[in-house]
Amino acid sequence: MLTHGRRVKILAAAVLATLSLGTAGFALIADYPLVDALYMAIMTMTTVGYGEIHPLGRAGRVFNSFYMVISVSTMLLVIGVMTQAILEAQFRDVFGKRRVRKMIESLRGHYIVCGFGRVGRGAAAELRKNGENVVVVDRDEKRLEQARKQGCVALSGDATSDDSLREAGIERAAGLVAALSTDADNLFVVMSAKALNGGLRVAARASDEPTERKLVRAGADTVLAPYKTAGAQLALSLLKPHVRQFLDFALATPEWNVRIEQVEVDAASDLVGKSLAEARIRGEMQVVVLAIRRAGGGMEFNPAAAAVIEAGDCLVVMGEAEALRRFEMRAAGGGER
Repeated sequence: MLTHGRRVKILAAAVLATLSLGTAGFALIADYPLVDALYMAIMTMTTVGYGEIHPLGRAGRVFNSFYMVISVSTMLLVIGVMTQAILEAQFRDVFGKRRVRKMIESLRGHYIVCGFGRVGRGAAAELRKNGENVVVVDRDEKRLEQARKQGCVALSGDATSDDSLREAGIERAAGLVAALSTDADNLFVVMSAKALNGGLRVAARASDEPTERKLVRAGADTVLAPYKTAGAQLALSLLKPHVRQFLDFALATPEWNVRIEQVEVDAASDLVGKSLAEARIRGEMQVVVLAIRRAGGGMEFNPAAAAVIEAGDCLVVMGEAEALRRFEMRAAGGGER
């Protein structure tokens, strides 16, 4: 199928070729001056019908009859192709929106990314890498096309609008990333998102510390300042390069098989009521428990071997992908002992 740009080029070439033919014919056959020949060719092609500039002889009228058919056919072709392009664009827009709406309606527990700039692209890429469904809300069509290529559902709209958030399925979403270009817009998105879905987990970007505090008060669960975070990471890479390298490997290097994950312990799991030593997580499952986020909200870093695991606790663990998969099954109550 011809692209829009190629269609335009072909039509432009056809119009120029037809005008060139008419100009040459009127100049050579009817002895018109060059400017008059071009004017006559344009007038005939556009069917204006002002009449002959200079009287045409028999040869000129035969050529003009032939040229009328060619030029009018060319104009009809141009009009037809333009009409087709307009209708295709309209139908594509209508059916495209309908398809996106159906895709979003089928989603449950998905994530919404508001704004697909550098921060939004990074957040969406990480979510997709972890197998999550992502709906991107942005007004820039180029960014939306990038989102589609990344495997996200792209929704054209204003992320600060409640209607756009509802269209993105916020009532059924598990989380939202507010990554718009201004702090004011992100603050508005956080407030709207929490009003529409109080149980939604919300992460937002901020430019400065005062805005961070405002976003937290508005309901954001996590607030990150990209410039502040980048500065801290740069300093860490100089002061503690091995620590920085380890974090890069564990969090962002696909080639390295070691990952840091969070695993919630189900009430049906055999881990409930056991200490870390009794559960033998490290010795038998090759998984290291870095911290325990208690169901009540407390956090225990580097927990002792005597620390007892309770239902609803969230364990921050590190290990290879397969070991983590087996441990997640055990924590869910259906895996290995």
